[in-house]
Amino acid sequence: MAMGFENRLIALALIAIIVLTAVAVDLLNEDKETTIEYIYIEKVVDERTEPIQDNETEPLNRSQVARVATFNIKVFGKTKIAKPEVVAELVTIFERYDLVAVQEIKDIDEQVPYQFLDELNNNSSIDWKMVLSVRTGLQEDDQNSQEQYAYYYRSDVFISLDNGTLYNDSAKDSFQREPLVSQFELIDLTGNSTGLDFTLINIHTKPTEAVSEMEALQDVLNWSSDIFAENDQIILGDFNADCSYASYQDLISLSISTANHTWIIPDDADTTVSDSRCAYDRVVTTSDLDQRLTGAWGVDMEISSSNVSDHRPVWFDISRV
Repeated sequence: MAMGFENRLIALALIAIIVLTAVAVDLLNEDKETTIEYIYIEKVVDERTEPIQDNETEPLNRSQVARVATFNIKVFGKTKIAKPEVVAELVTIFERYDLVAVQEIKDIDEQVPYQFLDELNNNSSIDWKMVLSVRTGLQEDDQNSQEQYAYYYRSDVFISLDNGTLYNDSAKDSFQREPLVSQFELIDLTGNSTGLDFTLINIHTKPTEAVSEMEALQDVLNWSSDIFAENDQIILGDFNADCSYASYQDLISLSISTANHTWIIPDDADTTVSDSRCAYDRVVTTSDLDQRLTGAWGVDMEISSSNVSDHRPVWFDISRV
């Protein structure tokens, strides 16, 4: 009995110590001022316009639209053009489109793009034509990564209005590979002009400078608009606009991310062939192309392997009716 009484006393004593300790801590804290820190977080709104599809009308079938794609054909040079199975697959891919903007043509002799044009015309019933740039990297510090851009297009769907020109980057040297600016006219189903002329701006950004180069694209739009007096403009190509090269915050802060710019390929698209999920390849328009922008877009999933490219073509439709 005595041992049980002693145990109860010890327990009560411990409880008393705990309670008194808590009271003492509270009394000590009463003399301290409570400091509240406010952190201001700026709210940034994503103003980019998304393409609008009219769900109330019958969707256009493939024959009623011009399908335009952009495709980075990884290191498209002598080695790749010498592989018949790769060239055959590229021809099959191109036949799904009416115009393809190509990046990363790398042939110092500049013969590969003409060889591929021959392959297209020799293995297809379609009459293909090409607008080809000179080698990019005109500034001295950019000449270690030169490549060519090209537009391959069906002559029964589009008419090229010029030979294309590289953006003059000498003043600011904003780009490692100066964008190719070209004008095209859309043909209707009867072979007549639709009245739609537009400017294409083909770009392959330097990955580590992707954000600054995308920001500089507004300068190209302004220059192009002044030169051609054309408001229907489309930027397309390998923007490197995702993953480690550009964050969502980076994208929505760009000059080409306003309500006046429609980003057709969304941020959650995967334009790569690898296991990564990155929306590197993009299309941005500055108008609805005389209400011919249908809102339809896609990522071409029918590529056999990275032997063809590490990118997938992405595409959008323009109404011909």
